[in-house]
Amino acid sequence: QVQLVESGGGLVQAGGSLRLSCAASGRTFSTYNMAWFRQAPGKERESVAAMIWISRITYHATYGDSVKGRFTISRDNVNNTLYLQMNSLKPEDTAVYYCAAGRKGAQGIYDYWGQGTQVTVSS
Repeated sequence: QVQLVESGGGLVQAGGSLRLSCAASGRTFSTYNMAWFRQAPGKERESVAAMIWISRITYHATYGDSVKGRFTISRDNVNNTLYLQMNSLKPEDTAVYYCAAGRKGAQGIYDYWGQGTQVTVSS
């Protein structure tokens, strides 16, 4: 069982930056696929970024087209924390951001979800 708790959301002006954090419980965090998703009101949930376990502590990072070059996903396996650095924020980035964890080898399947953190970007 993995529990995920996001933090770091808030209100920021367009062009600004935020860093989201996701604290994870569990002893095998380093081997989990981890990802960030977001959902804006009236829209479907969107994949933002993911770190897919390859081997030991090697991961493959992927990004949604709308955030490439602006967002960076990273993880601290010592402190069981996933991060999302968001730069050059736009009003269309406004959404609830969710952290998710999935077992290695099951790419695209996320079994555990956080409660979400609100990000609001004003124009």
